[in-house]
Amino acid sequence: MAFPRTFLFLVFSMLLMAVSCVQSSSHSNSSEPRGIIKATYYPSWNANLPPSAINTTLFTHIFYAFLSPSNVTFKFELSNTTAIQLSNFTTTLRYKYPTVKTLLSIGGFGEGPLFAKLASSSSSRGAFINSSLEVARKFGFDGLDLDWEYPQTPKEMDYFGVLLKEWRLAIRKEAKASNKPQLLLTAAVYFSSDFSATGGSQKYPTAAINKYLNWINVMSYDYHGSWDPSATGAQTAFFDPKSKLSSYYGLRSWLKAGIPGKKLVMGLALYGRTWTLKDPNVHSIGAPAVNAGPGNGILTYSQVEEFNKNFSATVVYDPDTISVYSFAGNYWVTYDNIATLTAKIAYAQALKLRGYFFWALSFENGWTIASQVSRGWILEE
Repeated sequence: MAFPRTFLFLVFSMLLMAVSCVQSSSHSNSSEPRGIIKATYYPSWNANLPPSAINTTLFTHIFYAFLSPSNVTFKFELSNTTAIQLSNFTTTLRYKYPTVKTLLSIGGFGEGPLFAKLASSSSSRGAFINSSLEVARKFGFDGLDLDWEYPQTPKEMDYFGVLLKEWRLAIRKEAKASNKPQLLLTAAVYFSSDFSATGGSQKYPTAAINKYLNWINVMSYDYHGSWDPSATGAQTAFFDPKSKLSSYYGLRSWLKAGIPGKKLVMGLALYGRTWTLKDPNVHSIGAPAVNAGPGNGILTYSQVEEFNKNFSATVVYDPDTISVYSFAGNYWVTYDNIATLTAKIAYAQALKLRGYFFWALSFENGWTIASQVSRGWILEE
């Protein structure tokens, strides 16, 4: 497929020119380009990475994932353990690197029905919003992030927009009353602005997103996985010559829907999806498969590295999708590495996006990828 190669050549040409401009700029010695977002989600359940171990110099924003309200009162009912974790998270990060912003991410995978119920009435929205502001201020967060995966109907999309409007109005009111800066308000969203890529018809309320959110975190991954066990697929395909399931399609759909690049943050996956091949001799992207592979269909990036080493796996870079896969025997894994992630952030910069985020912190062993990607973001806002 010639188009991706040609397009990436143009992207890198643009970036080379940008590098020259940056190097000659009087701001070239700035430690962090103003306004650029280099973010990551912090899985609170991972005891192997306490907040004190985070290399905060690599990020501008860190999202605590996740917290959910009660499905009865729609307020946050925190246990003592959770309260201690929240306090430790924000206190530690403020001490280590005061300029890093912390956001409380609310929801996560599987919480869609809760949000659909919560957002459907003014009373439940109000209870949720007021409680979220109380928690954010009590524990010293700089903002709130909505992770509603995903509004399933046009009506739920309407509720999504109303929730954002009322949330932002409450944030403004609270900031004025407390004489504090307004809390940031963001959302993690589907890879495209509508669901037409997968056969649906509903569209995100882009007018509300533009008006009430600081930015959106676009989940540019999970295009393929064990939910489709019959064939392998590039779960982070940047291009796809056969479908709309790609970051190229998704990011362009958001731009075409009217969301400016300065409000788009591209998601990067630090994990892989796995399959068991039907025939170990047929191992390309789209190869027949019979089931999920190692890790019941998913491996963190550090586990992918272990898989490659322990099984002496063959690693293949696929230029048509800008992704990597590896295989050993009947086992097959799709993921991103430094080379593909570097290409993807080059594209994001060419589109003048706001930045990137990782899902998720702690999925790589050390900070190799996070360091390389941070250095690779060379453009200023």
